[in-house]
Amino acid sequence: MSTAEVERLLIAGGSDKALRIRYDQADTVEDFIALAGAEGFDFTADELAQVLREAGDSFESQGNPRARQIWWS
Repeated sequence: MSTAEVERLLIAGGSDKALRIRYDQADTVEDFIALAGAEGFDFTADELAQVLREAGDSFESQGNPRARQIWWS
């Protein structure tokens, strides 16, 4: 587990719209991490929070359809 895995997912989501849509639909951090684990990304809630905090991003979603502003391009 590592913050590098979080970064790998955020970069993947920046270039893959289908991936972004799947993860944007996760209701909670726990759901988000479970989805990530099922797709081969290995990190904890604390590691996700650390990366988002360092990037100045928030896990909160907004809009309809729901979207998060966490993805890196």
